Amino acid sequence: MTLIIVILLLLGYVVIATGHTTGVNKSAIAIFIGTVGWVVYICYGTDFVMQRHAQDYWEFLAGSLPSSEAVKYYIYNNVFLYYVGRAASIVMFLLATMSIVEILHNNGCFDFVTKWIRTRNSKRLLWTITLATFILSANLDNLTTATMMLVIMHSIVQNRRQRMLIGAAIVIAANCGGCLTVIGDPTTLVLWGDEAITATNYSSYLALPALLAWIVPTILINRELPERLDTQWAPMPFRGDDTNLLPWQRVVMLFVGIGGLWFIPTFHTITKLSPFLGALCVLSILWVVNEVMNRKLNSADQMMQRLTPRSVQYGSLQQILFVMGIMLAMGVVTETGVFGDVAEWIDDTVHSVWVLGIVSGFLSGIVDSFTIAMSDISLYQIADAALVGSYDENFVINGAYWKIIAFCTAVGGCLLSVGSVSGLALMKMEHMRLGWYIKNLTLKVLAGMLVGLAVLWIELNYV
Repeated sequence: MTLIIVILLLLGYVVIATGHTTGVNKSAIAIFIGTVGWVVYICYGTDFVMQRHAQDYWEFLAGSLPSSEAVKYYIYNNVFLYYVGRAASIVMFLLATMSIVEILHNNGCFDFVTKWIRTRNSKRLLWTITLATFILSANLDNLTTATMMLVIMHSIVQNRRQRMLIGAAIVIAANCGGCLTVIGDPTTLVLWGDEAITATNYSSYLALPALLAWIVPTILINRELPERLDTQWAPMPFRGDDTNLLPWQRVVMLFVGIGGLWFIPTFHTITKLSPFLGALCVLSILWVVNEVMNRKLNSADQMMQRLTPRSVQYGSLQQILFVMGIMLAMGVVTETGVFGDVAEWIDDTVHSVWVLGIVSGFLSGIVDSFTIAMSDISLYQIADAALVGSYDENFVINGAYWKIIAFCTAVGGCLLSVGSVSGLALMKMEHMRLGWYIKNLTLKVLAGMLVGLAVLWIELNYV
């Protein structure tokens, strides 16, 4: 059964990696391997439970005789629900942040970006829109932010090649900005939720590497753009009525949304409750403010999309299902003990978290950044802080391993356009071929990744 579960996971990797050619949605594959994996696991649950949870299982029986029904109840209550809760906390956080972005965007709170980039100068437009993407991705959801910026750019730049270059720069900025903070990317959310990293320590180490990983390829992309871009400026979007929010109202909503998310690390530190609870609280407050600000339009049919975030209706549900499926799949493989065996083999043969990080970065570009990151996170448990001075110190709280994996998988996901969901969105939006991306952008991303990794190495070893 262990072999079947592992083969199922590996086949899932292959199908996810080739989804852009087969047309199979990777969210469907993630959900399939996550659900079927647990079905296979529970069919031979007694063997797995006796191998990894024997003492807890005997305590659960409380003197009664073991049976197939008893072991299934034990797996459901003591094993399966743990991984469901772990995945659900990330999914709920993503749902909340995606909804916050939608509410702010629907009310024109990001229209200032369109005003800032109102120019035909390629340098000013490129750096302004990627800077905005980098900052917003660090504070909001990087996928939703990247998609929003790609839509803005698509409506402005008329030349297709120019759109592909600028779009790639937006995707790079979104992924680099997302890995800068613990709330900007699903991978860092998992690490933070598992208490492998703390918010301040993580961001202080990743600030400079993430900036360089964004700046270096953006400089190289800028050199391929003409001095003047072929642009067309449409009027500001019509939002369902001729009544738009006043500037001060948009500022208030922006402050409630982003300011509330900034407070979540403090909320988690004080209450020790899951970060998704703080995100849902921010969403609820922003939703109420949204209805109060738009009370004059509440009776209009056009207001429906402004009152109800589209991410709640459909928009980003595929990404949410993908995250849920991958986390469930990693959970069932962890329970087989395979990840522990793989980690021992890596320690004996490679014995370097840097080599593992670089390899993970390349695999992220081929398969998917979150899938590879979750595989890496599942390999090791958080080590005891008393192990400082040995190789295992890389895996303590705020250890080097967690930072290296978060950085390499986030930036490595941009090596190929199929390595991240935002990259796939760019391919679909601009009908971009993978070969064109490899020829024009892969080496630029690799340069930024290596420079950022070198700075991270200096920080972890000498700072």
